[in-house]
Amino acid sequence: MSFIEKYFLKQKMMRTVLKALIPVLIVSIYFNGLRVLLLTAVNIAFAFLTEYLFETKINKKKKVSEALLVTAILYTMTLPVSLPLWMSAVGIIFGVFFGKMVFGGFGKNVFNPAIVGRCFVYINFPEPLTIHWNQVPSLADFPGGFTTWLFPQIDAVSTATPLLAYRNEGILTDFMNLLLGNVPGVIGESSKIIIILCAIYLLYTKVASWQIMAGCLVGFLGLSLGFNLMGIINVPNPLLGLLSGGFLFGTVFMATDPISAAKTVPGKWIYGILIGAVTVIIRGFALFSGGVMFAILIGNTFAPIIDYVFTSLKKKKTQKSEVAKV
Repeated sequence: MSFIEKYFLKQKMMRTVLKALIPVLIVSIYFNGLRVLLLTAVNIAFAFLTEYLFETKINKKKKVSEALLVTAILYTMTLPVSLPLWMSAVGIIFGVFFGKMVFGGFGKNVFNPAIVGRCFVYINFPEPLTIHWNQVPSLADFPGGFTTWLFPQIDAVSTATPLLAYRNEGILTDFMNLLLGNVPGVIGESSKIIIILCAIYLLYTKVASWQIMAGCLVGFLGLSLGFNLMGIINVPNPLLGLLSGGFLFGTVFMATDPISAAKTVPGKWIYGILIGAVTVIIRGFALFSGGVMFAILIGNTFAPIIDYVFTSLKKKKTQKSEVAKV
């Protein structure tokens, strides 16, 4: 019996998501270096220990969910590659315990545990998550990060990431660089082309909700365009904003989390639109240059309420129909 079979519950949906994350992980190594693998391994190890101890001691179970592998990798993708390992470990422990286990374990959590961990690290250790970025190679620099442990750190803070460059100096990053992924940022902000292909795979396998993805895009692009038409310069043009930061990654892999997302069809649309719109507002008017992680947490908060409203409306409609037939 393998280690996976002995300690993990088999979850077909989670394995599909893991397959989708493999290309993202490979591209992330190219643009960030081999340290991505160490960071990922550390996060998986501490996520496993946290959930295993809780499940065996509190819930008296012998196995943990394969979903924690997805959680650990997603969490890693939201971090800068140079983040100290101990900070990363603290974040994943907090995310798994307070974002998942305190609610009772897999399937009962209200919030996405990967985002809970990331936000905890972001708030408590803001400097390494907002200032310390590393150089990235171009496609012409092959084999890039496959033979490099960690690329040199960038000194010019104001031009570290596309969103910071636009916010601080009004600099627009080249769209092709954004698409290909050779721009500084967190690990998961690699090739947007790969992320889009992964989204198509998840939709094809029916693991992710197309309504949520579409809702996120509608909310983000619609509000961005509205602010642009009003002449508000704080918000970049919709296409630049869409390809900058972790919005696409968050939309594809995190907003669509089936546990913490809305579950009714109309609720999925409202949930997605809320996340997209809140991301634009946070990016343009809050202290944070990103915003999608906080937007998804806000979406998680309102998801049960949104589902309750639409479920109640459907129930009332059904009751009226039955009364009318009588």
